Amino acid sequence: MDAELFPRSRTEVAPGAVHVPDWLAADRQRELLAACREWARPPAGLRTVHTPGGGTMTARQVCLGWHWYPYAYARTVVDGDGAPVKPFPAWLGELGRGAVTDALGPAAARGAAYDIALINFYDGDARMGMHRDSDEKSDAPVVSLSLGDTCVFRFGNPETRTRPYTDVELRSGDLFVFGGESRLAHHGVPRVHAGTAPARLGLKGRLNITLRVSGL
Repeated sequence: MDAELFPRSRTEVAPGAVHVPDWLAADRQRELLAACREWARPPAGLRTVHTPGGGTMTARQVCLGWHWYPYAYARTVVDGDGAPVKPFPAWLGELGRGAVTDALGPAAARGAAYDIALINFYDGDARMGMHRDSDEKSDAPVVSLSLGDTCVFRFGNPETRTRPYTDVELRSGDLFVFGGESRLAHHGVPRVHAGTAPARLGLKGRLNITLRVSGL
């Protein structure tokens, strides 16, 4: 949003959890969007995720490096077309380490070999329930990058899916990093504000690029 009355600033939402507004410049957002569109193409492309209990995630997903499915990792799309997962590019790992350095400091990024990307696409009706990113064997910080529509990102606590939690508005270009004692905090997306993406980006909907270290 241009010329805001109160410009947004970096915020520590919880210990080890930091929101950095406008971290990605407009040209970098467009570059990342172009890459996401290529990754979303089959084989091993964008898919609908089904949970073991018979539920269906409303956000669609594509993975890089390791394929996540509820609740494990594989090298092939075992719950989709069976194709090998697309490779995780080195430049994306550098982006992740740079994000952690900016949000939490260089010590938090040291030795973090990012090798997983989960890319979720939300249309205006999509949501993500409260969950923890707990299928990795590493406690390296999780990096979350937003493109497109603004969303409400609910960041909670490690013990329960309910309160206490904090609702954060994530806009296109925003960075959210969580590690340390907040690494296993529950989080979700209860709402997407459709039609709020920057017109210059050329995206209808929201993309969230989540980077993780597998430890596998």
